[in-house]
Amino acid sequence: MDFNSLGLLILRTSFGLAMAINHGLPKLFGFSSKMHSFPDPLGIGSTLTLSLAVSAEFLCAIAIVLGIFTRITVVPLIATMATAFFIVHMKDPFAAKELAFLYLVVFSTIFCTGAGKYSVDSIFRGIK
Repeated sequence: MDFNSLGLLILRTSFGLAMAINHGLPKLFGFSSKMHSFPDPLGIGSTLTLSLAVSAEFLCAIAIVLGIFTRITVVPLIATMATAFFIVHMKDPFAAKELAFLYLVVFSTIFCTGAGKYSVDSIFRGIK
């Protein structure tokens, strides 16, 4: 058994599912009520910012869980969490932005390591 890949599987699935279920789905289901008031730290409009957040926090998070194009699909999550930590919650105490920081660290780690052997990526590459 490859314990490094098992560890990556646990990391990917736990943080990916937590992101999709706790952050992506609520934004997706509440899209119409949030689209005009969602924070717009980059100045691209609340609706577009919310659309990008939903795409990252739900679609990309599910792709990370499955290990599909992992290093590519984790980039929007890194950008979203960096924006949340460094811009949206910049003036907040660390306790208020700790979750964004933890997601940022985990998704950055997944970017560096890749998905591991127990992923769709490894099937594409033929890793056994």
